[in-house]
Amino acid sequence: MTEKPLLEFTGVSKTYISGESQLSILQQIDFSLPSGVSVAITGKSGSGKSTFLNIAGGLDKPTSGDVNFLGKALRHMHDKELSEFRNRHIGFIFQSHILLDDFSALENVCIPSLIRGEPKKNVSRRAAQLLERVGLSDRMDHRPNKLSGGERQRVAFCRALVNSPELLIADEPTGSLDEQSSRGIEELLFDLVREQGKTLLLVTHDMQLARKCAVVYLLHNRELQELT
Repeated sequence: MTEKPLLEFTGVSKTYISGESQLSILQQIDFSLPSGVSVAITGKSGSGKSTFLNIAGGLDKPTSGDVNFLGKALRHMHDKELSEFRNRHIGFIFQSHILLDDFSALENVCIPSLIRGEPKKNVSRRAAQLLERVGLSDRMDHRPNKLSGGERQRVAFCRALVNSPELLIADEPTGSLDEQSSRGIEELLFDLVREQGKTLLLVTHDMQLARKCAVVYLLHNRELQELT
């Protein structure tokens, strides 16, 4: 019996409507993501890569078509159920780290698990272990404005992993960093994915980064094409 994919798009289209104008971003996309695989989506700016990720992560809904995650149709979930589903099963890493300025690095990492209602002591221990793994054992009590760009992005990695999600979604995760910092962060991301056996869905315009994934797709003219 064939194992169901972790994430599956069936005939997914996305159109934005502004007044009498319509802008088609994605058109009839079929896509299947197995567990434990790293996949990159690349393409020019404005090609719809971020829209694709937002739909994959349940942050946006397709105009038509179905998205199934762990065999569940996301379109059947109401907002609260969808929010809880994302919190439990998906870790997000964005180009902008989106850390909370009034909280320390450790507290920022803890937030997703605290939202789930886990005991603070257990969460803090797990968060501290993750921060130690990414070399921030001496920076846990620092707030984001006291951290470098690379350090803030490492905190964001830890926050995405703290709930041990099945899927990591990364949208240009090193786009705001200089080249030297970017390469170090990229290596760390793939090391963490391998160590924890995670599935990675990565959006990037950087083909060098994309080629580190097992499978690479090009999003072009609203369609997804696998590159060889």
